[in-house]
Amino acid sequence: MSEFREARLSKAKSLLDRGFNPYSETFVVSHDSKFLIDKYEFLENGQEFNLNVSIAGRVLAKRIMGKIAFFSISDQEGAIQLYLDKLIIDNNIEDSSKHLSFDDLKELVDIGDWIGVKGILKKTNRGELSIKVSKWEMLSKALQPLPDKWHGLTDIEKRYRQRYLDLIVNPHSKNVFKVRATCISMIRRWLDNKNFLEIETPILQSEAGGAEARPFVTHHNTLDIPLYLRIATELHLKRMVVGGFEKVYELGRIFRNEGISTRHNPEFTSVEIYQAYSNYLGMMELCEELISNIVLKICNTSKINYQGEGIDFSQPWKRISMKKAVEEFTGINFDSFQGDLDKAKATLQAEKIEIPTKVNTLGRLLNEVFEQKVESHLIQPTFITDYPIEISPLARSHDDDKAFVQRFELFIAGREIANAFSELIDPVDQRNRLEMQQAMRDAGDLEAHCIDEDFLQALEIGMPPTGGLGIGIDRLIMLITDSPSIRDVIPFPLLKPELTLNKS
Repeated sequence: MSEFREARLSKAKSLLDRGFNPYSETFVVSHDSKFLIDKYEFLENGQEFNLNVSIAGRVLAKRIMGKIAFFSISDQEGAIQLYLDKLIIDNNIEDSSKHLSFDDLKELVDIGDWIGVKGILKKTNRGELSIKVSKWEMLSKALQPLPDKWHGLTDIEKRYRQRYLDLIVNPHSKNVFKVRATCISMIRRWLDNKNFLEIETPILQSEAGGAEARPFVTHHNTLDIPLYLRIATELHLKRMVVGGFEKVYELGRIFRNEGISTRHNPEFTSVEIYQAYSNYLGMMELCEELISNIVLKICNTSKINYQGEGIDFSQPWKRISMKKAVEEFTGINFDSFQGDLDKAKATLQAEKIEIPTKVNTLGRLLNEVFEQKVESHLIQPTFITDYPIEISPLARSHDDDKAFVQRFELFIAGREIANAFSELIDPVDQRNRLEMQQAMRDAGDLEAHCIDEDFLQALEIGMPPTGGLGIGIDRLIMLITDSPSIRDVIPFPLLKPELTLNKS
């Protein structure tokens, strides 16, 4: 047992011995710190305002000068100073068995403790709005000290692993998650106001479909069957469109058994949106309007800075096909290969572009060059359109060029933010595509799509022309909050257990 913990346990016991529970059951709060500071900042230095205030928070700092003390406490909205005068506090004690004194405050309260206070407002002579305390209570005795306030919590791994400490000592982190909550709420309201219905789809699925991704596998004991955590909400939302709902969405968790990086977490949040009688161009307009609206409302400007780069969300955004983008940034014209895969590979190898073994078609080759040489340059909002059919098994082909599909991805700051396409509603074409994907899966590609017979049967019942869109919520919030890593915007990102770390 550390000496700090032992000393604090002793103080908790002292409170108990005197009849005060160091872990209170409740406390009535009348105001939060931000409201008081915003509304009563007009007070003159030294002025008092006779408003009865009851506020609670964690003690972040304390300064005791004889019979006067100044504490700083933090609540959800910010921090506020407490002005503590021994004469005032002790004079308000009607029954010493029910109220704690100023000396109790000095001796028993540590930084990190939660306390509740009552009093009136006072602007100090130095101009800081404070609560002039008449009574105080111990709400929760902390047994461990907080990180040094001057150095904060600089260990990034510890910030992610012990997020509660990060939130206490890093105001920026607390603001990130407030922005996250606001952003998610705004997206829902925006879609609801446009008459979209949020539909909850299953997280446990008998077939993992809707994306090219490796799923997490689990097992249902009673049914004795394997199940998968969903890798997308797409196929179930499309079933709802088949059933007659014309505008649906779901905002929720997605799970993919893939690598971890500054842009990837195995558990992440997305919103998928489907609109009958629309196509990928309609989804492009919806995507642009939704994201620009969210950025403007949260940031109060359409121009933000992300990691030193200025990004302008003003509409309209650039639109360019994948082939033209590759030619613009590399000078390589894929039309010049005239379907000759060997010629294309030789050209790319001469340009020192790596070609993975499984890249065995011109379409996959085009996408590989795009990912290696183009993505990182797309800083301003850019819609990349017209994707190869080989990497888009659920998207409708262009009528005039069956090798490419009606699909776009939105890139901002060098990373994908959204993905959308005109949905493939031809059940025969869809079956053929999924059978090709299943063959790839059987050959060892664990990210290839599997065949979902129930989904194919739903398509045979008939699905209207539909546009679908998916937006990565975490990456969007990274942009809005200027966060370099996806772990900064996920409250509890997946980490290797500490025991495993110690063994290694």
